[in-house]
Amino acid sequence: MVLAVTCLALATVVSAMASLNVALPDIARETHASQTQLSWIIDAYSLVFAALLLLAATLGDRFGRRKALLGGLGLFAGVSAAATFSSDPGTLIALRALLGVAAAFVMPATLSTITTTFPAAQRARAVSIWAAVAGASAVLGLLASGAVLEVWSWRSVFWLNVVLAVVAVIGTYFFVPESAEAKKQPVDGVGAALTVVGLGVLVYSVIQAPEHGWGSPRTMGGIAVGLVVLALFILWELRHPHPLLNPRLFRNLPFAAGTLSITLQFFAFFGFIFVVMQYLQLVRGDSALIAALSVLPMSAAMIPSARLSPRLAARHGARRPWVIGLIAVSAGLLVLAELDTDSSYWLILAGLIPLGAGMGLAMTPATAAITDALPPVFSTGCSGPGGTVCGGPTFGPCG
Repeated sequence: MVLAVTCLALATVVSAMASLNVALPDIARETHASQTQLSWIIDAYSLVFAALLLLAATLGDRFGRRKALLGGLGLFAGVSAAATFSSDPGTLIALRALLGVAAAFVMPATLSTITTTFPAAQRARAVSIWAAVAGASAVLGLLASGAVLEVWSWRSVFWLNVVLAVVAVIGTYFFVPESAEAKKQPVDGVGAALTVVGLGVLVYSVIQAPEHGWGSPRTMGGIAVGLVVLALFILWELRHPHPLLNPRLFRNLPFAAGTLSITLQFFAFFGFIFVVMQYLQLVRGDSALIAALSVLPMSAAMIPSARLSPRLAARHGARRPWVIGLIAVSAGLLVLAELDTDSSYWLILAGLIPLGAGMGLAMTPATAAITDALPPVFSTGCSGPGGTVCGGPTFGPCG
């Protein structure tokens, strides 16, 4: 039940990154939003999510992952409900930014809850399911949104968020035990500020680059400022006794490789989703539902391959499915790069299947490499109804 609830919470926030893409034409017609405003309705979520993720993850680890889940999901449900009553693009952008705040608390708490709840023998299988949900929920969110848009307005996408978040809150309250770091070390406030500013400026500059031009002084200056601030963050963390993120972790090659692999996979995946939904609806003329159904084979390939990946890793080592998966992702993207106005759906399908299967194979060992490289976290003050089982050195029932 812990795994089911955390995966539902994960699916709630990940699907929200992509699900609104299918509703952009309806939003533009009803709110009269400009193209820039439409971009920010989508990107405000990702910008705030990226900027606050590290700080929110640290707060959840220090003060309670269950608290982070409940608070984040509750905020997510409330803001999504408020968005259904909005008709102004500026208000929608602000509400999407608040959803990004909520998601920043939810997503890291799901994985850390899994890694501290399951013993080592079961952790790889649990992480493989988490990875499958992380990759597939964006596509499934598109499908669900496309289906409800057939019978209702764009507000149905936010109502879908409300339903998912409320169910996840109920499941978290009843089934997820509390866990936190054993030592309540002070939060690195300076490091938190540096990472928020650095990531915020960097992501903002990249998002605005298509409008201002990649070579414009505004874009290049913003990227430079973001990188400089992040460099200062690294220097600060190296000297801080209780760093927000210890840069020395990247000396561990499996951790560094896993981090780079996950980053590039999600970079390619969400960039593809953003482009392909516009291609299917605006170039091919598909409806929201047909566009969502068109990318469903990617999830159909991703989920079983993610479940197969830990078995292959146990038999042949983590490197083989990891490398094969990345090669398949590259092959799928190469095929999809050939799309034009006259391309048949068979070409899309030929790219979607290796893309989905490759991500399923590669994400699980990459995620496991990250979690396995970290020192064990022992939970304290475990609590939960009905003698729930919590993570810890003995994985015994809560006392």
